Amino acid sequence: MSNRKISTARMAKLAMMIALSCALVLLIRIPFPLQPSYKYDPADIPIFITTFAFGPMAGLIVTAIASFLQAFILGEDGIIGFIMHFLATGAFVIVAGLLYGHKKTKKEAIIALVAGVITMTVVMCVANLIISPIYWGVPRDAVLAMMIPVIIPFNLMKSGINALITFFIYKRISGFLHKE
Repeated sequence: MSNRKISTARMAKLAMMIALSCALVLLIRIPFPLQPSYKYDPADIPIFITTFAFGPMAGLIVTAIASFLQAFILGEDGIIGFIMHFLATGAFVIVAGLLYGHKKTKKEAIIALVAGVITMTVVMCVANLIISPIYWGVPRDAVLAMMIPVIIPFNLMKSGINALITFFIYKRISGFLHKE
């Protein structure tokens, strides 16, 4: 019975993090100065926190559900929004979650977050080269021309800000997340 209570408590916490992610994507949207159609949102912060608290598998589950809700319920670019969000955040979650799970220290958290930022940026470069020409109906060269002035800086900025905020607030709320 106690295992059921633990898993119920964990499911409730994961659901809370999904809800928080969805609320943040609705409440905070800041246009990226170099390309105003690109918007910064802090919706990944609860997902990153979930990953640090419960591991990469929990982070991937929260990523999948939050991506689905944001794409299809909240209207964040439908199937393309779902795929791009899941690829970007999922890549971050796997890398950062595995690194941080190895040794839970501040130094390891920094290494995990930096590796996650780099991974997310690389994955989004590849994803944009494959998906954006189809979605926008432009040649791949047009997307390639946006890589250095827009796509790379945007992904570094968005994932970097979210990673930095995660670093500063995770320990403050981790006690609540681990409390049964």
